[in-house]
Amino acid sequence: MIFRAHKPYGAKLHRYHQLKMTVKSLADISFDEILDCFLLAFENYFVTMPTDRNYYRERWKASKVDFNLSYGMFDKEKLVGFVIHSIDKRYGVLTAYNSGTGVIPEFRGKGIVKSIYKYALEDLEQNNIEKSTLEVITNNEKAICSYKNVGFKKSKTYKCFSGTIKVEYSVPFEIEEINLHSINWGELPNQHFYSWDNQKESILEGNYTFLQVVNNKEPESFFIIKPENGYVAQLDVLKPNSNSWHRLFYAIKSISPTIKINNVDERLTDKINQLGEIGLDNLVNQYEMELEIKGGNNVYEIIAP
Repeated sequence: MIFRAHKPYGAKLHRYHQLKMTVKSLADISFDEILDCFLLAFENYFVTMPTDRNYYRERWKASKVDFNLSYGMFDKEKLVGFVIHSIDKRYGVLTAYNSGTGVIPEFRGKGIVKSIYKYALEDLEQNNIEKSTLEVITNNEKAICSYKNVGFKKSKTYKCFSGTIKVEYSVPFEIEEINLHSINWGELPNQHFYSWDNQKESILEGNYTFLQVVNNKEPESFFIIKPENGYVAQLDVLKPNSNSWHRLFYAIKSISPTIKINNVDERLTDKINQLGEIGLDNLVNQYEMELEIKGGNNVYEIIAP
C-alpha cells in the first residue's frame, strides 16, 4: 500500500533557538543517514540491536514506515534525534506506530524527544492520524517518563521469549504450508492480542511462512515463522487437547530449534506458561503505550496498488 500525505500549508520547521536546533520531517533524509543515527542512538541499549542494514530495510517496509510522517532533530545539518513512524489503519483506526525513537549520546538530557513530539503530534493531527502508539522496555524508566510527559499512557504489557526448544518426547505430526494471502484471519484466535509487528498487516508485507499442524486430518494449531532466523510472529492452538501444545512446539522445532518470540500479551497466561515449560527465557518485557490524537481536517490518503 502507498501512503500519501496532503499538506496544503506546505513544509514546516520548528526551530529551538535555545538549542540552535531544528525539528523537521525525515522525508528528504537518506536511509543511510537515518540508520547511522539509529544505530548510534541504540549502542549499549538494554538489548543488542541488529546492525545489518537489509534487516531494517525489510522490517521498516513490513511495518509500513513512512518517513514523511517521521521526524528528526537536527543540529545544523546533523541528525541527532528521531521518531520513526509506521502509518496504517489498524482495527479501523488510522495509527502512527513508533518504530524507533532515539537520541545520540552527546545530545541526551536536552528534552529532544519531547520537542520532536511537540512538532510531530501537530503534524500527525493535520494528517488526520487518530492515535499514536509505541512499545518501550519496562525497565527503561527514563524513556517511560519521557513518553508520559508527552501524554502517552500504558495500555498493554508484553513478554518476550527466546531460546532453544526443549521437548521431552516426540509426538507424530504433519505440517501444511498455507499461502499467507489465503488465510481467513478472522478464524485465527487472539488476533487483537498481537503487537504491531506481529499483526496480519505487517506479516503480509514480511518474509513469513504460515504453517498449520495437522492431527487426525484436522488443523490443530498453527505458527507463522521466518525460517531463516527462527522469529515466530504468531502461534496458537486451534483445537486444545493434552498434546496440542507439545505437538505445536515439536513442529516448530523441526523448522527452527532456536526461536525468538516478541510481545506475548501478559493476559495470555496459558501460552506464557507453555513457553516457559519448553525452556524459553523471558529476559525482556515491554509496555505498549498509546496517545489519542484529535485528528485534523486534512486527509491522509491510503492508496491500494
